[in-house]
Amino acid sequence: MKKLLSLLSLCAVFAHVSSAFAQGPGSSGVLFLLIAPGARAAGMGESFVAIADDATATYWNPAGLAFQERMSLALMHSNWLPQLASDLYYDYATVVKPISGIGTAGLSVTFINLGEQIITGENDPTELGRFSSYELALAGSFGTKIGANSAAGVTLKFIYSNLAPELNNTTQKGDGNATAFAVDLGYLHRHLLLDRLNFGVNLTNIGPKITYIDAAQADPLPTNLRLGFSYNLLKQEFNSLTLTTEINRLIVAPKREGSADPVYKALVTAFTDEPLKDELKHFIYNAGAEYWYNNFVALRTGYHYDQVGRVKYISFGAGLKYSSLNLDFGYISAGEGHPLSDTMRFSLGIGL
Repeated sequence: MKKLLSLLSLCAVFAHVSSAFAQGPGSSGVLFLLIAPGARAAGMGESFVAIADDATATYWNPAGLAFQERMSLALMHSNWLPQLASDLYYDYATVVKPISGIGTAGLSVTFINLGEQIITGENDPTELGRFSSYELALAGSFGTKIGANSAAGVTLKFIYSNLAPELNNTTQKGDGNATAFAVDLGYLHRHLLLDRLNFGVNLTNIGPKITYIDAAQADPLPTNLRLGFSYNLLKQEFNSLTLTTEINRLIVAPKREGSADPVYKALVTAFTDEPLKDELKHFIYNAGAEYWYNNFVALRTGYHYDQVGRVKYISFGAGLKYSSLNLDFGYISAGEGHPLSDTMRFSLGIGL
């Protein structure tokens, strides 16, 4: 069963969050929480923590909600990893609403369909049956200003993982269903030191371990630290150009004596177990750019670099804005044969 859980999680997010597996199989669970929603952010190399100015701030940085002054809705769909399987898909939906004098609240739903799986015996490849797997997260977010140009935000998540039913063909009993809770903490500062320079940070998926079989085999959540800057290089009546850069690091410390460090220890030990030159390899580096013409059409590009996970790709994107509607498209070019190659995201944003 343990191998089955690791395999299904790997199939769900292979390569995109592969650094999670660089620390060893089973080092963290529910890795679908690391899949980034929003075709706009995807086109910018997933460098969005210091922007977070649309409804997807519920994922990227809940502090960004504080600066949003109108109710809005965002929907995204992606046929996930089309090079790997044909029945994987990922959906994200979120709605945000300002509350006068307090801040802005948001609700979001994340869902990943892992497709159909085949049941076989432990030592016999004969097919005994089939089942379907999926995972989802329901979240509530809130962002509020703590200064004229600064804000803080929080997201609370309920996570449900339905990877496998209870099977009778293994010696290890238990099923692949589990629930968990998590918290995200975000901060955003606009016009930091320089006009048009923004800084953002988001610590996500803080919570207790998730248990499928028993407590001894529980896995920590994929706690992730994301930090970045954005700069509005060009701001004219008809032309706008924003540059953004970001680093993120999975905060899951190596297992010691069969158990991974709890998150409060991992925040320290994840950065101190190796020499600095080796530690820097575990950071994922993202950069992106977004150009708008007449606040109507956008062109985007970005770059994603993950040395440990061996994930390096260029992304492209485009967007159209008309009245209260936003249509966005993101595309990943990761090289021939790569599971992420040709992955596309489509998003719809609606101002309400």
